[in-house]
Amino acid sequence: MIGRERLRQTLRANEVSWQRTRTWKESTDPDFDAKLDRIEDVTTTFPNRCFAFDQFGPLSIRPHHGRGWAAQSHPDRPPTTYHRTHGIRYSHGCYSLGDDQLWGVNRRRKGADHTLSALKSIRKARPDGAPIYVILNNLSANKTPTTRAWAARSKVELCLTPTSASWANPIEAQFGPLRMFTMANSNHPNHTVLTRELKKFLRWRNANARHPDVLTAQRRERARSAANDKDAGADPASRPPSASPVFAALVDLRSEAMNDDALAAVSRE
Repeated sequence: MIGRERLRQTLRANEVSWQRTRTWKESTDPDFDAKLDRIEDVTTTFPNRCFAFDQFGPLSIRPHHGRGWAAQSHPDRPPTTYHRTHGIRYSHGCYSLGDDQLWGVNRRRKGADHTLSALKSIRKARPDGAPIYVILNNLSANKTPTTRAWAARSKVELCLTPTSASWANPIEAQFGPLRMFTMANSNHPNHTVLTRELKKFLRWRNANARHPDVLTAQRRERARSAANDKDAGADPASRPPSASPVFAALVDLRSEAMNDDALAAVSRE
């Protein structure tokens, strides 16, 4: 028989802690290393001309649990029963790595036409005609012949993430705060209201973007971390995403920086 305190001491001495289990899928893409290396190269060498694109969803109209401000001992209670009568939407999001700006449009479906529209909006963000680089997932709608032809004419390089490795897309880290501040602890009546909340959050978020010096310092630290891992001879394909230096380099610190004060600021608008 062992006491609770002795058990705690033993586990701590052996660096064992209670942790949440997450699943992950190992990529079988034959070009896994080449694609990740290209993403690292463009984000490090051309940060001000590097963008990311992805579809966020499906977004459905139903009660969502979460956290929020409420009177003591009187938390919000979203209903348990509901009917899905409004269909779904997908938010087609675009992210600028250089100036930390996020924007997007809600659509009824995914499709090559909507992907092309998003890419054109990214191209307009840098209208000087010089090459830009867009990181996007390996989805069929993102790499149709029409999209590739337009990209070639418009000097837009499509940097596809490896199969089953969407975590390598920098915009993925932006969707966590977006979901938390617009959908968590909500019961929107329709997609019009949900879209309005998304737009309100994006306006607040972009107005409070990180300072360029902070972005530069973070890129420098991420490059140093990736270089150290490369010198150690680690094989990124043999590790789960959470242990990969590329994943660590692309995880946005915004999800950690947005605390209850930020939530209060959004709520007041």
